[in-house]
Amino acid sequence: MLDAPTPSAVPPPLPPEAEWQPLPRRGALLYALGTAAALALPLALVPGLAAAALLHLPKLAGIALAGGAGLLLGGLVGVVRHRRIGWKLDADGFAIRRGGLWRVETLVPVSRVQHLDLERGPLERRLGLATLVVHTAGTRLAAVRLPLLALEDAEALRAHLARPVESDDAL
Repeated sequence: MLDAPTPSAVPPPLPPEAEWQPLPRRGALLYALGTAAALALPLALVPGLAAAALLHLPKLAGIALAGGAGLLLGGLVGVVRHRRIGWKLDADGFAIRRGGLWRVETLVPVSRVQHLDLERGPLERRLGLATLVVHTAGTRLAAVRLPLLALEDAEALRAHLARPVESDDAL
């Protein structure tokens, strides 16, 4: 006769239909900084030189003007993109939703989870954030990343998603 599972091995019950959870607002700053840096350099070079020629400005002034515009535009785009990322954990598995016009939803059934990682850079540690990486069955590149989660949420998701994997390994 099989023993009943210990309470620590049984995941907590999930609501029948979980709601989409947004990323914490404090992560928007990091997302905006990354997007701003990625957009500022390309805008600073070619458009900056073109603006300098059209406006009869020194080349350095045109580059600075276009680079500043790229920083502002990138920061705004980063904040909007950050707000359009959400996650949920329900009876079907772990889901991530990204995008506004082109929405992408990724569902990882709990049975496909191989292992889980939490990644935290220095700025993430400072803000109490983490990136959850869910590795799935498949190739070595089969992983789903959810950046800039609150550390408490990332640890709770990791604990919940890891339990079925641990119980399967015990058999």
